Amino acid sequence: MPIDLRRARPNRTRALGFLLGGLALLMVVLTVMVGTGFVPLVDLDESVAQAAYDVSVGHPTWIAILEAVAFWLGPWAMRGVLLVVAVVTFVRGDRRISLWLVTVVVVELVVAPLSKFILDRPRPSWPVPLTQIGEFSFPSGHAAAAGMFTTTLVLLTIVLTQKGGVRRLLLTGWVGFALLVGADRMFLGVHYLSDVVAGLALGTFVALAAWVGTMWNAVAETPPAAVTTGSGGKQLAVVLNPIKVGDVASFTARLTAWARLADWHEIRWYETTADDPGVSMAEQALSDGADLVIVAGGDGTVRTVCHELARTGVAVGVVPLGTGNLLARNLGIPLHVGDAIDVALNGQDRAIDLVALEGDGLEPTEFTVMAGLGLDAAIMNATDDDLKKRVGWVAYVVSGFQQFVRYPATRVEISVDDGPFVKHRARTVVIGNVGHLQGGLPLMPDAEVDDGLLDVVVISPVRLTGWVRVAYRVIGKRPRTDGRLDRMTGRTVVLRADRPTARQLDGDPAGEGTELRAEIQPGVLLIRVPQDAARA
Repeated sequence: MPIDLRRARPNRTRALGFLLGGLALLMVVLTVMVGTGFVPLVDLDESVAQAAYDVSVGHPTWIAILEAVAFWLGPWAMRGVLLVVAVVTFVRGDRRISLWLVTVVVVELVVAPLSKFILDRPRPSWPVPLTQIGEFSFPSGHAAAAGMFTTTLVLLTIVLTQKGGVRRLLLTGWVGFALLVGADRMFLGVHYLSDVVAGLALGTFVALAAWVGTMWNAVAETPPAAVTTGSGGKQLAVVLNPIKVGDVASFTARLTAWARLADWHEIRWYETTADDPGVSMAEQALSDGADLVIVAGGDGTVRTVCHELARTGVAVGVVPLGTGNLLARNLGIPLHVGDAIDVALNGQDRAIDLVALEGDGLEPTEFTVMAGLGLDAAIMNATDDDLKKRVGWVAYVVSGFQQFVRYPATRVEISVDDGPFVKHRARTVVIGNVGHLQGGLPLMPDAEVDDGLLDVVVISPVRLTGWVRVAYRVIGKRPRTDGRLDRMTGRTVVLRADRPTARQLDGDPAGEGTELRAEIQPGVLLIRVPQDAARA
């Protein structure tokens, strides 16, 4: 799926302008100071350079490490990585991202070496040089490449990930990479502090300026609003989970401002509670005459509201704030809050299927994404909520490693479309309305949210090598089925286990039981999606 570029246009254009201006000013000031021999800067450069040299001199192993870093994390290595990413994005259809990456690499390749000739600054001179290197010193070419590389990765991370622990970890890693490259140049005794700072500023400026030039008109205008459904009174209802939203006041102010721009002038707010995940809120919104209901929360809140809004003709806009957000991912709804609000207000309505579900110990309900029995449900049950808040979906990976050994295979019988029951010894069985997991992993690659069919996958590896083969076939979308990985489709599915087994419903624990009965409900829910996704 192509990268959604809605967030490529900055919310604070003035702040971006100040940042670019500040970087340009910093480079000019440093150039003037170095060119005129500004004494305080010269003294600072020499003292820092001497301290770094004293740490390295006489330590050949340390110097060898520094030289290895300089070689493997050098400008050409970083340019090469970005060009590879440019090729990948071009093949995926993200032509604007690809153009930006190529522009950044070409401009940095030309500007960084040429800038050294402005001052012809010699490198630090030492009685015993730590390494041999030519050319001039100001600005550092390695640092310029690191600034370019880090800034491009920071911008791509912001575009591709939602706020949370994973994003913070990645951003910290990219910034740390730039600082590592800059420190390496000083500890090798080949650059002054001002050389490194100017190089980082130059590389950052090039990447940001290219981003602005390439992405400024990525979204030229707000798409026309979809024709409203419901009562026709242009009344907007917002059902929100305050725990997932966090700063409710900021969220409501932001959504209100965007709704006014989209010509929604009557807005009613409904907050879920610990005892009611959205049932009475959705019912009240319908009773109040809502034409569009926006639900802001995790998969559980979204599922509950969608169940209540099914068959009403009132569309649902989703602002995904959970850990999995699988419905949003499969429908192309952005995970960025501002982008998701934009789609909810101005997107296109799409009729999708729901799945009616029953089972021992379960109240009859419906789900939008997936229901499961076995290992996947055990993983959901065991995932630590506090860890999910800190690191997002990575918490499921941690739980997966813990449950992988502990949770045994289960004997299950499966009947599709009232056919005969077929026995399996499965680690996990998943009934899906959609097919892709986090990261685009195609668990059921043929599943469509509006095809009127259920997709079932039975995963039954015996040993570790079996899991490796299953992973290879899932990632590679291999169609072959066998005892390790079996797939089937139908309008109704019945699962029976030989003992109480963990179950999950759209990522939420559904208790242990021995049976699940699912039936597709074609086209009963209207949901707002990006207009390109609706046309597709």
